[in-house]
Amino acid sequence: MTSDIPAASPGLVEALATGTVVLDGGMSNQLASAGHDLSDELWSARLLAERPEAVTEAHLAYFMAGADVAITASYQATFEGFARRGIDRAEAARLLALSVELARDAARQARDEGIVRPLWVAASVGPYGAMLADGSEYRGRYGLSVDALERFHRPRIEVLAAAAPDVLAMETVPDTDEATALLRAVRGLGVPAWLSYTIDGDRTRAGQPLDEAFGLAADADEIVAVGVNCCAPGDVDRAIQAAARVTGKPVVVYPNSGETWDAEARAWTGRATFTTAQVKAWHDAGAHLIGGCCRVGPQAITSIARALATV
Repeated sequence: MTSDIPAASPGLVEALATGTVVLDGGMSNQLASAGHDLSDELWSARLLAERPEAVTEAHLAYFMAGADVAITASYQATFEGFARRGIDRAEAARLLALSVELARDAARQARDEGIVRPLWVAASVGPYGAMLADGSEYRGRYGLSVDALERFHRPRIEVLAAAAPDVLAMETVPDTDEATALLRAVRGLGVPAWLSYTIDGDRTRAGQPLDEAFGLAADADEIVAVGVNCCAPGDVDRAIQAAARVTGKPVVVYPNSGETWDAEARAWTGRATFTTAQVKAWHDAGAHLIGGCCRVGPQAITSIARALATV
């Protein structure tokens, strides 16, 4: 099948085919470590309006740490979420586009600091549950139809696509209904995307087998990579094998540190289990884009970049 989807950015699609690309780590933990309060329901998206320079600084920290790709602070940025804070649709659209611009600014600053490798921007498209801010992205099954989910996602995906990111990161997807909606929503926009599920063991958070979940993207021209994020590091290996086997596409993985999110307490519990040894195993299993999600910071991204530089 011949695709009419353009290359993500000079070199990115080719990089996926021939090597491994390092993703950044958690935006929220980097902002929190810089002293910013993220207890608001908008989470990191609040800073798009109130402290955009802090978002740029967070992206820059990851580029300087060794990341090749910055994932924008638009995960929890939605028209509906902004509206609850009194932000009208036009301003919400501006803030969504700004998330891409801030990551671009960080890339320019990194080049000014002497970084010469290619740097790319992935525009984050978080799940419907992220807007609810109640942990439901780790459950899925919101009681909405696929059509309703598509209507929710399409407008902000259109705005993000118009901001010209290198790729759309449709991430932390908890079930196949939302994946189906996202695959419909991204169709025809002319911007490539990856589709990344959050999983528990060998199933989506909603309980569907991974073969079924990944299979939805197998024939989607817009999707240039499939995989998992915001999951336990120990769940990644089987997911890589399933994604590669079912789709034949490059595999993207960026798990959490291994700690567990307590939605009621709005806090992380447990201990970190993310190690460099796992990174090498993920590469050997076929992962093409590797990074970290929640609680994985710049120091860990440096370790990932160093580990991958030796394989």
